[in-house]
Amino acid sequence: MTDHLARASNPNKAIRPGAWSAFAIVSIFFLFEFVARIEPSLASAEIAEWFGLTNGGFGALSSVFFWVYAPMQLVVGLLLDRYGPRRFVLPAIVVLSAGVALFAATSNLLLAGIGRFFTGLGASFAFVSALYVVNHWFAPSRFALLSGAVNAVGMLGTAIGAVALTGIIEVEGWRNVFYASAAAGAFLFLAAVFLLRDAEEQTAETQPLLSPLKRVLREKRVWWIAILGALYYMPVNVFGGLWGEAELTTDHRLTDVNAETSVSMIFWGMAVGSMASGWLSDRIGHRKWIVVSNAALAAVFYSAAIYSGSVSPVFISTMLFMGGLMGGAQMLTFAMVKEGQAKDVSGTVIAFTNMIGIGGALIFQPLTGLIIDITGGVFGVALLMIPLSLLASAAMALVLVEQRHPDHVDKASY
Repeated sequence: MTDHLARASNPNKAIRPGAWSAFAIVSIFFLFEFVARIEPSLASAEIAEWFGLTNGGFGALSSVFFWVYAPMQLVVGLLLDRYGPRRFVLPAIVVLSAGVALFAATSNLLLAGIGRFFTGLGASFAFVSALYVVNHWFAPSRFALLSGAVNAVGMLGTAIGAVALTGIIEVEGWRNVFYASAAAGAFLFLAAVFLLRDAEEQTAETQPLLSPLKRVLREKRVWWIAILGALYYMPVNVFGGLWGEAELTTDHRLTDVNAETSVSMIFWGMAVGSMASGWLSDRIGHRKWIVVSNAALAAVFYSAAIYSGSVSPVFISTMLFMGGLMGGAQMLTFAMVKEGQAKDVSGTVIAFTNMIGIGGALIFQPLTGLIIDITGGVFGVALLMIPLSLLASAAMALVLVEQRHPDHVDKASY
């Protein structure tokens, strides 16, 4: 290993046939799961009323997704490192779609929780599979840019879809929108059947199944990066993923559509930021200082959006876009953690990092709702965790030493 990242040695290598079709399928799958993840936030009041829930209860129901999604990351990583993504992505799309449909089809709280469980179970394969495809189909010098592109697809689709779906929900109702989402999953499944293939060199079926996990868990650096990544992702988990619309309609008196439009600017910013930071990072061969500076700036912009007291949709949207733009560099934490390990544990180390990142939602989504209930509807106290978490992540990144394993340096040919 080296104490800094080497500049990419050959960024113009030929890409093998099948790479872009695999990339397209897993990127769209990530978009699909992210929409399914945040859909309850688009009709939080209506869903809470439908099931007779308080804010805390609604937060708990929504977070069932993460209770299965987060621990499944370890399973997903191990399976991908051993077998590759195709045999798991196909059934995962079906399970996710069935979960969304079940949630919409019932008025029983237990069945709704089961539906949310299935949604999280299927979704757990999306993001890690996407980064796994990038890691095994493309040259190492493209990882930060293309992983940022995966994130951009998810963020842009969510940004556009969230606003559009909010408007449709007002006309058609949230249950019909959920049914339509489930139907879209059927079309994605068919596309994956024909277009998704595994890279020839990706599997390691001869090593013990748990071997990659044991190697990853004993690395202190992996834990450190995973935790700072989780803190960096806090605004998306808490504000973008669930409570943003409610905060903006309550504290800033925005309409539902204006509030969701403003929240969607986080995802627009994340899309641009993840691509830009990935391109810049691959270009200069460094990750650390981009993460440090962008996380600190994100804290400033989110604070302005939440605590300014502004009732201007334009101002709030601008601040949230800038917060998302700075937040896009969170994707570099996956490059940082992957590049410190051998390629045969890439799926596991990416999945572990994602598990810790998503695990923040298990605690902070329902905790936010509980604090809001306790304070009588005061969002400011509950959302103080957003700027504090971002500043903590910047501080943690500041002390990291950048490393790159030889497996993640471009070879002479691909």
